[in-house]
Amino acid sequence: MKKKNDLQHQVIEALLACQDKQADDVAVLELEKDSGAFTDYFVMCSGTNPRQIQAIADAVDERLEALGLRVTHSEGYKQADWVLLDYVDFVVHIFSEKARQFYDLERLWKSAKRLEPADLLAKPKPRALSAKATSASPAPRKTRKKKA
Repeated sequence: MKKKNDLQHQVIEALLACQDKQADDVAVLELEKDSGAFTDYFVMCSGTNPRQIQAIADAVDERLEALGLRVTHSEGYKQADWVLLDYVDFVVHIFSEKARQFYDLERLWKSAKRLEPADLLAKPKPRALSAKATSASPAPRKTRKKKA
């Protein structure tokens, strides 16, 4: 089992690859452990035409392969209506808009937590320094430049 941070990093990389190719309506579903789901996350997006859908799939594959992650199973690339890329711990779904509306995975997996890309991509806030650390450090000194 991968560490959660590694897995989240991989999901973020897949999400960034989708965004790099101008995918529409990019979303991540975090599936509940007791839901019977076969994976932890769905990364979903839409493309406007078959060529863009294939370009998104290629970008995801290339970006994750650069991290040493290989797709274990893929479907639908030639038809480019719904491309599925299975990375075991998460699955990337790239839909045509028509297919996305028809299959409506968000409704089928409505118990899943929807994560917005902005939430995942937000930089973690630095931890506040402990009182001990702040009292021990000297206050910054102001320095003035000497006039010539």
